[in-house]
Amino acid sequence: MASSSPNLPPIANNPDVRFLGAKLGEVIRGYGGEALFQATEAIRRASVERHRDGGDGDAIQALLTGLSLDETLDFVRGFMLFSMLANLAEDRQGIAADKDADVAAALARLDGEGIDRAAVLRLLGHALVAPVLTAHPTEVRRKSMIDHRNRIAELMRLKDGGAKETPDGDRVDDAIARQIALLWQTRVLRRERLYVTDEVETALSYLRDVFLPAIPALYQRWDRAFGERVPSFLRPGSWIGGDRDGNPFVTADSLRTALRRACETVLVFYMDAVHALGAELSISTEHAEVEPAVAALADASGDAAASRSDEPYRRALSGIYARLAATHQALVGKPAPRPGRLTGEAYADPQAFRADLAALAHGLSQGSTLKSSGALGRLIRAVETFGFHLATLDLRQNSAVHERVVAELLKVAGVEEDYGALDEAARVALLRRELANARPLSSRYADYSEETRSELAIVAAAAEAHDRYGAACITNYIVSMAQSVSDLLEINLLLKEVGLYRPAADGAAPTAAIMAVPLFETVGDLEAAPGIMTDWFALPEVAAIAGARGHQEVMIGYSDSNKDGGYLTSTWQLSKASTALRPVFEAAGVGMQLFHGRGGAVGRGGGSSFAAIRAQPPGTVQGRIRITEQGEVIAAKYGTRESAMTNLEAMASATLLASLEPARLSNAENAEFGAAMDRLSDEAFHAYRDLVYGTEGFRTFFRQMTPIGEIAGLKIGSRPASRKKSDAIEDLRAIPWVFSWAQARVMLPGWYGVGQALDAFADKGLVREMAQGWPLFASTLANMEMVLAKSDIDIAAHYADLVEDADLRNHVFGRIRDGWHRTVDGLLDATGQTRLLEKHPALDASIRLRLPYIEPLNLLQIELMKRHRAGEDDPRIGEGILLSINAVATALRNSG
Repeated sequence: MASSSPNLPPIANNPDVRFLGAKLGEVIRGYGGEALFQATEAIRRASVERHRDGGDGDAIQALLTGLSLDETLDFVRGFMLFSMLANLAEDRQGIAADKDADVAAALARLDGEGIDRAAVLRLLGHALVAPVLTAHPTEVRRKSMIDHRNRIAELMRLKDGGAKETPDGDRVDDAIARQIALLWQTRVLRRERLYVTDEVETALSYLRDVFLPAIPALYQRWDRAFGERVPSFLRPGSWIGGDRDGNPFVTADSLRTALRRACETVLVFYMDAVHALGAELSISTEHAEVEPAVAALADASGDAAASRSDEPYRRALSGIYARLAATHQALVGKPAPRPGRLTGEAYADPQAFRADLAALAHGLSQGSTLKSSGALGRLIRAVETFGFHLATLDLRQNSAVHERVVAELLKVAGVEEDYGALDEAARVALLRRELANARPLSSRYADYSEETRSELAIVAAAAEAHDRYGAACITNYIVSMAQSVSDLLEINLLLKEVGLYRPAADGAAPTAAIMAVPLFETVGDLEAAPGIMTDWFALPEVAAIAGARGHQEVMIGYSDSNKDGGYLTSTWQLSKASTALRPVFEAAGVGMQLFHGRGGAVGRGGGSSFAAIRAQPPGTVQGRIRITEQGEVIAAKYGTRESAMTNLEAMASATLLASLEPARLSNAENAEFGAAMDRLSDEAFHAYRDLVYGTEGFRTFFRQMTPIGEIAGLKIGSRPASRKKSDAIEDLRAIPWVFSWAQARVMLPGWYGVGQALDAFADKGLVREMAQGWPLFASTLANMEMVLAKSDIDIAAHYADLVEDADLRNHVFGRIRDGWHRTVDGLLDATGQTRLLEKHPALDASIRLRLPYIEPLNLLQIELMKRHRAGEDDPRIGEGILLSINAVATALRNSG
């Protein structure tokens, strides 16, 4: 698509987009018929011409009005599939990849700044980089759709290599067309809501198919970059099956299922890898000397086959395979898929399995060629990284639940009649007394509430998991809405009930096998975080436990702080909280590990992870960082091995740079920029709060303008949309809040209030200086710019027409429109541009390519919502709304 506008450069033609779009057109014509194809093409051309030449939307509206309901459903599917294929094409071109976001480039940069490899390796010796998969419901596509998309990606890679045929003999182009045809005929919408087990299986598919092969391959690359073997510091995590905050469907049984299936998945992977090694390592004693350790493994294997009598590595691997099969039976509770002929003793832990593999690797290292890592080296890396648990699973629950459970335990045990009535000092004193006492509070004979029984069952399942899979399977217990030291002590009290917290005894210090992690979410919580952590470390038993562990984690939440205070204030308060926590941890002599609770949308902390990590305040990363990955972001970043390696390496390289690079601002610049940001944040906060929480009728406006009510029908997660049965904004979860604004093309959580702040700030030159020289501010503006480019205030006006009260509509939307224009103007002035994304041509082209395909979807969605809300009960109307939501989200990509 070209542009004749003097202000907009032509969009570079992406050959993959053209190829895949043409194939999709053939499929629509072949399966939907010529009439549907021609109608779709007419709407596409009209929308492209409008966005190219700046015409009005009357022609598009007229064409859309002419569609029947059946044609509407097919049209929406067609535009959704085009967006999905365009996403694929751009991923292949590396549109979303950050420049120089790899470990080799980071090492070169650090070398140039006088930081040698030894310093980097010392950091990596205690480092942790952990993407944590969550089941937050922002992925609208069914897994079946994503699977077909990934098969197309594999076929396109064959095409890149010049292949005309697949390994099975199909023509590559025909195989691609077949997958697109399957996409066309695959049901887009889920008919039933997701269950926790469904979410577990989806996460396991990514861990099995992508993370398990990708991470060891990354380490091979990094070993070459360093010239030696680097410590294993990149490890995945998960919340799926352990995140109970607001999700009543996560229980002890679902926790056990998640852990068992993870163990089963990783053990089967190991068995397949060992089986493949057995086929490869055909080394004969007739041609090679064999290390005694290898010979011992071979002799202990029980493999007496005459055909392998001179092949000690194969015999040793037969024994290792038999032991893995026995481990599978012991840990999973059922025979392995391919048990094998031999019997063996189950491995006690992953370290014992690794020791056997290391013995084989040492034997191979005696030569000059086989000592390179190869498949055996990758398997050893996998065992170091994934153990028998695959991904570390976090527990999470709301502090209010813990308070009620502890209150009941204390009351039933006769310790304290009304724990809830105690002030904070009295609570802390009581909890510390109980934690110093090995006596359990709970009794199997007592009659507890269902809530208390459920929470006790969770910690009991966690203790079982530690015994079965090892302590690495669950290491963190996240406390949502943590607002006091007692909120954290309550976790230790629950853990003590099952032996995961042990008081000091016989001269030994207290221990906690699972770390209590506070989650500071709202603006007020972030401001209070340093004081809470100071009081936490002041407790001698806590200081002893944290000192022995070497670090303490604090989680900071992007979503709720944004919903509470707006985009700019959330970003700044998160940075200020991180900065203020650093001296607290230094005084305690404990390493700081920040866990960033980011979503996909910018309003929930989304955007480039590479830029976000590098923009963290100096001294706050310290080689350790965890980041949530959720919803549509998981498929976008980790849908294929190639994209996963790109994104994981970006996280790793950014962590190295953020931990070791010298500060890029002087003390004077930090003080000046920080003071300016305080003023900007204060202005933006008041503008945002006044609109969202201070405007009469705003919640009605929001619920009528956006498809918030219709989104509930998508069945994209197991968790309810609201924390309480209430229509208050405060009780709405951040995901549907952000998601619904994105559908209406307002994207309000990603920018509102910033324009007013920039407009009111007198020193525009200072703002430009901050945008140029301060990574935090530059990253903040870059993410906001992407949001503004994806928003469309004219389309949003059509959504505003859904608001029944004209006065309310005109008043509220008028403020939103004014804020949008002010924000665009302020951003352009700060960045020195004449239009949005002028300095980011690849992203600009990516977004403008999609806009003609999104506008018709929005217009159809609005019309269907009108009919639905007017009482029309044709089921195709409801289905069309849900399809349009799916299609718009697919086109916008990071909308949740």
